[in-house]
Amino acid sequence: MADTAVEEPDSLRTPMTSEGPAPRRRWWHRWPDWSGRLVVVWSVLYGLAGLYWALGGDGYPFTKTVEDRSSSSILEPSSAAVVAPVMAVFGAVGAVAGTLMVRGRGTGRTRRALLAFGWTAGGLLTFLIPDYSLLGLLVFSPVLLVFVFTGVPGPQDLGDILYWHRINLIIVFVGGLLWIAATLAYQRRTGGSCVRCGRGERAAASWTDPAATLRWCRWAVWIAVISTLPYDITRIAWYFGWPLGITDEFLKDMQETPNMLEMGLALGVVSTLGSLLMHGLIARWGEVWPRWVWFKRGRPVHPATAVVPASVVAVVLIPAGLMAVRDFDPHMWGTLGPSVFWAVWGVALGVAAFGYHLRRRGGCAHCGRG
Repeated sequence: MADTAVEEPDSLRTPMTSEGPAPRRRWWHRWPDWSGRLVVVWSVLYGLAGLYWALGGDGYPFTKTVEDRSSSSILEPSSAAVVAPVMAVFGAVGAVAGTLMVRGRGTGRTRRALLAFGWTAGGLLTFLIPDYSLLGLLVFSPVLLVFVFTGVPGPQDLGDILYWHRINLIIVFVGGLLWIAATLAYQRRTGGSCVRCGRGERAAASWTDPAATLRWCRWAVWIAVISTLPYDITRIAWYFGWPLGITDEFLKDMQETPNMLEMGLALGVVSTLGSLLMHGLIARWGEVWPRWVWFKRGRPVHPATAVVPASVVAVVLIPAGLMAVRDFDPHMWGTLGPSVFWAVWGVALGVAAFGYHLRRRGGCAHCGRG
């Protein structure tokens, strides 16, 4: 007898309220459906690309290249003859696993195998293979948006910023997020939980109680804040002429490079401001707009206003921090040493954002629980 889903696909169910069918949800509320379908498409396309590179096609994105067109991915540099066939097999297996997840198939060992593959694929693609590029693009995204219309000042162009090796890591990262979302939806659906909120028939665990959540959320926020300090301190020290964690020669090179120290100082300030904003995840002003936001003051803060940006920052900090661990040089610890703590910052920020979500979520419009 074929394995069947415990719960029918989200797209086939009509959320109910006490007054009848609920209004149709927006596209992002239907993520349990489209994430699974997209992960199948992603796996097929990336698997075909791996097959193309395995057969000698051009454009293998992890080959050794010139320094200003390379990445710091854990797979670079590597041989297409070795890695590309693995990519092709991974894409084929991923397409099959993703299809089974979309259909809600699998019980017992099959279900556990699908979950293990999905979570492993999501973790590798999201956190281990990418480098700091995603964090850099996020930080400089406002400037890059301007450059689209004005062009990049100086001899460079956008191709010198968004080159193929870096674009490939964005594709890999997106694939990882899709695998995480699809696997979470499959785990909930086949486990008898609501695919939207994760609640089940059993009573919620005590650690999800608002009071308990606030306690461990405070710890997460303070760990995240402390994790920002090494980067902030070193960059400020360099700006004022103290070669903290670097050689005198390296500091002199930065002083002779136009705007280099100013950029480092600006990034340190942005990091400090980010640590201040994180307090909103545990403070009253993170739930009700404060007086200093005059056009919103007194109104409730929509949970997504805090959860979405915090989650985005968290997931791009982790691969950047893991890259720093791989490339760490103890003789020049000031360059990448502080960045090692970005991984801690990302995990702690993600935990704090999750805690904020648990405290602020209301009843589920899909299952009615809560």
